Amino acid sequence: MPLPDPHLDLSQIDLTHVAADADAIRRVLPHRFEMEMLTAVVRVERERHLVVGYKDVRPDEFWVRGHFPGHPIMPGVLLCEAAAQLTAYYTRSEGICPASELMGLGGVEETRFRRAVRPGDRLVLVGKGVRVRPRYTHFNVQGYVGSEMAFHTDVIGIALGPLEDL
Repeated sequence: MPLPDPHLDLSQIDLTHVAADADAIRRVLPHRFEMEMLTAVVRVERERHLVVGYKDVRPDEFWVRGHFPGHPIMPGVLLCEAAAQLTAYYTRSEGICPASELMGLGGVEETRFRRAVRPGDRLVLVGKGVRVRPRYTHFNVQGYVGSEMAFHTDVIGIALGPLEDL
């Protein structure tokens, strides 16, 4: 399967211009501790439904010791979770999903892993909305390490209901 076209020219992404750091992301998303999969968000374009963020993959991540001993590779399910958190951040921060509700992962489709993501890597995520509605979203997300596409996936987000009920 050929690589999909990039959503954005990677050379146009300024990773030093942080739009939302970890604290700002925590104000929008409820994920904590080991399940925080975003380090920063660097671009949000409402008119194009485009969002760019990254995760700095640390050597002390909970999965490093066991996946795989001596040759750690970030699990694919966590790559998909990082993609889902990026799209949930966009949906909530832009007021698309009601502030009282949580967007949850409804599914992933058309996922392909292209290269390993390892401790020390910066995983840059570029999400583009395909269908963006208050209770249902569909984003295509591409993940890069350097200039190489590490994975791509379609993330389906669904409103899970009021936060206080969860």
